[in-house]
Amino acid sequence: MKKIKVKKGEIIQRSGDLNSCIYRVVSGLLRSYTIDEKGKEHIFMFAPENWTVADSQSKEKPCDLFIDALEESVVLVLNKDIIKESQNIGSFIKRIAVLQNRVIMLMSFSAIRRYEHFEETYPEILQRVTQKMIASYLGITPEALSKVKNERKKQK
Repeated sequence: MKKIKVKKGEIIQRSGDLNSCIYRVVSGLLRSYTIDEKGKEHIFMFAPENWTVADSQSKEKPCDLFIDALEESVVLVLNKDIIKESQNIGSFIKRIAVLQNRVIMLMSFSAIRRYEHFEETYPEILQRVTQKMIASYLGITPEALSKVKNERKKQK
């Protein structure tokens, strides 16, 4: 395990990389995402302080996700040897739960409910990421996100 400083905008993992690692955020904010054949980014998850982000591929296979820093960050870099890193099992369980909820949300929730879920899951980063990134995470356009936010204001 090593600790690294990551500059805002720095990519620490690229799709196709081998020997990908597990990244535990000490301070700052990371995101993982993919880029489709048309060049559009699709945000998979955000990782604020005390969250873990990684690609699910084994370290011998090319990874699917890009991981970059949205803010200046300090990150612990862990080897994908789960036995050696078993002390971090709590953060892995949290990550799996968040991802499971995300898949269920994308399959069945309305756009308003997806936004509410985002607020519940990531309350500390609402003001730290752009509306475009939030829309990407929710699987909607920025215009649709504006409509969702306006509808929520009317409901309150």
